[in-house]
Amino acid sequence: MAATVSGAAAGGPAGRTITGVRLLSALPALSSDPSDPPALRGIAALWPLCLEIAERRRLGRPPIDAQSPLGWTAGHGYGLRDEWDAEARALFALLKPLLDRHGARGEWVIGQLGQSLDSCIATHQGDSFFVNGPEGLVHVHRLRALCDAVIVGAGTACLDNPRLTTRRVAGPNPTRVVIDPGLRVPADARVFTDGQAPTLLVCDPDHRARAQRRLGAGRVIAVPRSAALGGQMALADVVAALREHGLGMLFVEGGGVTVSQFVRQDCLDRLHLIVAPVMIGAGHPGLQVRRSDTMREALRPAARTFPLGGDLLWDLDLRQPA
Repeated sequence: MAATVSGAAAGGPAGRTITGVRLLSALPALSSDPSDPPALRGIAALWPLCLEIAERRRLGRPPIDAQSPLGWTAGHGYGLRDEWDAEARALFALLKPLLDRHGARGEWVIGQLGQSLDSCIATHQGDSFFVNGPEGLVHVHRLRALCDAVIVGAGTACLDNPRLTTRRVAGPNPTRVVIDPGLRVPADARVFTDGQAPTLLVCDPDHRARAQRRLGAGRVIAVPRSAALGGQMALADVVAALREHGLGMLFVEGGGVTVSQFVRQDCLDRLHLIVAPVMIGAGHPGLQVRRSDTMREALRPAARTFPLGGDLLWDLDLRQPA
């Protein structure tokens, strides 16, 4: 059902009304729609239930019990019970495909990439602070909290020196995974030294001994490059190795090269592509998929859109054509 929301809740100017769109605000609403009864449940009530669902999946427990405000059926997955406000309904709609992955279906790979209208993730000098708005950052931290592991490539680890923790939301820190075939990432990078969460390094076997001396044998996964993939790692082998470590729900956070390779190698089930209303020009490229010679060959996944502050989130189901 479409929502009518005030400008303050939607990220627009005060008094502005947006109709016929699904609302998603990753931050607490500053004001509420006066037509909503004050007793409606909101994101503050929904988010702990989402965390409980993720924890049950990790522990192999049955879906959430019948007394919960979220109901479960084998055919339709989770559904909202009782009355919820527009923000909670929109957030649940966005996260439902992830929350529904349970039991044997709990092994899943979801990616996220934020970029400009002209498909850049940073300027030509590498400035990426900030392409997308603060609501996008909260969404990324939510995905981290719901997944078992968060994955970044060597480029992102070198340029951003990220922590990959859940600082902006309640929830556990995921295992951090750095795909670094040639051992480019400095040994003193925060993901290796801050002790905030376990970190695994995926490298080429030629660099395994050096990586193990640096981090310890238990933190290194060696995956050979593939000649058939032009010297790239076979990401299906990376995913399989992570699952051997008990990491079933994987979140590929970036950057553009890593997410694009997961798409090109058909190793991504879902992609949240957040597009900001800004044009950078000749910057670091965002999503890049295989070239199509005809439109019939073009990748055209089933898609939903959600306003995210001033940005637009495209929820792309890469296993379901449009």
